[in-house]
Amino acid sequence: MDAEPIRCPWCGSDPLYQEYHDTVWGRPNFDKYDLFAKLCLDGQQAGLSWITILRKQQSYYLAYADFQPEKIAQFSEQDVERLLQDPGVIRNRLKVQSIIKNAKGFLALEAQGIDFGEYLWSFVGGKPIVNQWQSMSQVPAETAESQAMSKALKKAGFSFVGPTICYAFMQAVGMVNDHLVDCHVYEACKQS
Repeated sequence: MDAEPIRCPWCGSDPLYQEYHDTVWGRPNFDKYDLFAKLCLDGQQAGLSWITILRKQQSYYLAYADFQPEKIAQFSEQDVERLLQDPGVIRNRLKVQSIIKNAKGFLALEAQGIDFGEYLWSFVGGKPIVNQWQSMSQVPAETAESQAMSKALKKAGFSFVGPTICYAFMQAVGMVNDHLVDCHVYEACKQS
């Protein structure tokens, strides 16, 4: 029997979490719609563990029109009330409203001729920051880059985008490679 690969310890032994760690987290993603969805989902995590949101991810895509900003921006107060009754999402009014606000922020940036993907990646100079952490205790909760992203997104009308949420987002979409150096996907994420 093959030995279990070495992974970053945060994903534990949950198969869903391990799959996310191995195939998604830390792999550079430049698609503006994927980035929008991930930023919104990371905002939903505030005060919760990521596995809670990961388990509800499919429900979120169903509830929020596949994270199409054009559709979400049209959501009404009735849609907010509907979402507050949906057990597939976090039923917190501010969090529900934040995804609608973020969709409007996305569209406002795009209307100014700003590509949302390029905008977000500009905070790391357009390419991943490759770290070389030996242990989880070395990994920061926020950085100057995530603070700058947070400030700019808030100014653009986004919510649930504090510097810690922005850093978790940057890690997840590969703007920073925060896999530990002995993790079996560290090199793959470095090459992406």
